[in-house]
Amino acid sequence: MIKEGDRVLLGVSGGKESLTLFHTLEGIRKSSPVHWELGCCTVDPQTPAFDPSPLKQYFESLGVPFFYESQAIIDRASTAMTNPQLQGRAAKKISICSFCSRMKRGVLYNCCRREGYNVLALGHHLDDFAESFVMSAFMNGSNQTMKANYTIDEGDLRVIRPLALCRERAMREYADMSELPVIEDNCPRHASLPLNRGNT
Repeated sequence: MIKEGDRVLLGVSGGKESLTLFHTLEGIRKSSPVHWELGCCTVDPQTPAFDPSPLKQYFESLGVPFFYESQAIIDRASTAMTNPQLQGRAAKKISICSFCSRMKRGVLYNCCRREGYNVLALGHHLDDFAESFVMSAFMNGSNQTMKANYTIDEGDLRVIRPLALCRERAMREYADMSELPVIEDNCPRHASLPLNRGNT
């Protein structure tokens, strides 16, 4: 997934998955026979329910390049999801979870391009892949799930998910054992909006 000269930007939410992936990648980078760089980016959706700002100090203490992108993503997602133009059949195929996820990924893409990174790493694990497949099959009638390693349509960035074969419980155990500064999930999703993750 990682090649000579790659500059990898890791999307860090503060959850056990992304923090575990950071320490895994950093350990590999230090002993890798090929040269590549690692940076991190956190997207702050600007909601009182979720405050990832403590990550700034954490990554600064580790001496890792860190970028903090703060945007009103939840407000924009909620507005879009209640747009009359999305009502009817189209609205049934869109969830606020997938909408928000795509918006965050767009912010990460922009950060990659601005800062000169050519690879975006995400912390999805095997349980996420399985859930994505089941939701896609039952909610959208399609036989697909997330990809572990692919180039985006624009052709300038690769997206990798190095934890694709790892179970969630392994990350939970590692985070607890290593006492990682996990920021608990406080998703501010609106109860009246569709929440399935079938399009993630």
